[in-house]
Amino acid sequence: MEYRTLGKTELKVSVLSFGASSLGGVFRDIDEAEAMRAVHVSLDAGINFIDVSPYYGLTRAERVLGQALRGIPRDRYLLATKVGRYGAEIEHFDFSASRVTASIDESLSRLGVDYVDLIQAHDIEFGNLDQVVEETIPALRRAQQAGKARFVGITGLPLNCLRYVAERCAVDTVLSYCHYELNDTALADLIPWFAERNIGIISASPLGMGLLSRRGTPPWHPAPQQVKDLCAQAARLCEQRGTPIEKLAIQFAIRHPGIATTLVGSASPQNMQRNIQWIDEPMDEQLLNDVLEMLRPIHNVTWPSGRPENATTS
Repeated sequence: MEYRTLGKTELKVSVLSFGASSLGGVFRDIDEAEAMRAVHVSLDAGINFIDVSPYYGLTRAERVLGQALRGIPRDRYLLATKVGRYGAEIEHFDFSASRVTASIDESLSRLGVDYVDLIQAHDIEFGNLDQVVEETIPALRRAQQAGKARFVGITGLPLNCLRYVAERCAVDTVLSYCHYELNDTALADLIPWFAERNIGIISASPLGMGLLSRRGTPPWHPAPQQVKDLCAQAARLCEQRGTPIEKLAIQFAIRHPGIATTLVGSASPQNMQRNIQWIDEPMDEQLLNDVLEMLRPIHNVTWPSGRPENATTS
């Protein structure tokens, strides 16, 4: 397993990390004992960074993860969770200082730890960005000073929102999802800007929340139909060439040296073993070129997320 430095935190994180949304049963029903084994398999294979949120499974993911980590030495893993998002609707977001402060304590209790290595404001595009700058991040810094978190970060889909907040207050990390994958590499344009400020970059959803999978997208997926259709064609091409598109997508996602770690998640130990095995196997460069060419018409095509007024923030 390769390890990279996560910006100014100087944490050495595995290039592939464990996204624990799967432990909340977000994508399918799960067997909790099997899900906990997926965590153990990942740690045993060298993954050392785990990301979770109280939103995933409405606190279930944190509870299952806490059980999985019980008895494992704290220095064997780096743990990140989030604040601010507690449900799917706009009214389920709360970035106030009082709520995020209480949220940290609640998460620590569910996870069974005294501190997290990284605390993040979750999906900031659904909040008032100035509130995030002026109230949320200072509250997270106070939690850091109290020893409840080592570092502070932000997460979201629209890249303009991540930059807006990072320009106006000090953050240690950014977590971007669905913006460094076979069909969308928009994050790459901002990597130099974040790197100049020594902000660590975490990328998530290298499979595009199912776009780049043989199973296809769930019914709720927000991507435009053309994106879904071309990604499905790419999956079929990969299948014809004898390579699962998931393998190509994960191999591609970890290639950029400016991205410290890429989150993948599964509640299946077998799937996690397979994901980890793939990153050490050679990539089919011809297949990669053919897939990128097929996806060119939808390159960097995304979808709206968050408050409408945040879409044009710069």
